[in-house]
Amino acid sequence: MSKVIEVNSANFEQEVAKHQGVVLADFAAEWCGPCKRLAPTIAEISEEMAGKVKVVKIDVDTSGDIAGTFGILSVPTVIIFKNGERVDESIGLVTKDRLVEKIEEYL
Repeated sequence: MSKVIEVNSANFEQEVAKHQGVVLADFAAEWCGPCKRLAPTIAEISEEMAGKVKVVKIDVDTSGDIAGTFGILSVPTVIIFKNGERVDESIGLVTKDRLVEKIEEYL
């Protein structure tokens, strides 16, 4: 079962900004084909790395303020946060291996 947490303007501060540890944030949109193709990969990472990394999904249409804060111009965009700070970013479809490699750099 996927452990991806839906994040929006109401809970971003608690779930991401104040989280001590690593957060993988998937910025996506319902209408985005590549986002839908990336979603199973994000879900797999959330299951396989549970307890090591928090995985969240942010819908850029319903949380445009968050997307604006981080300058999200294309989806999917995956940002890695460590202790609330943005430390890495990938734009477009990314392989699971590459995402896991990037996450492990910050664990």
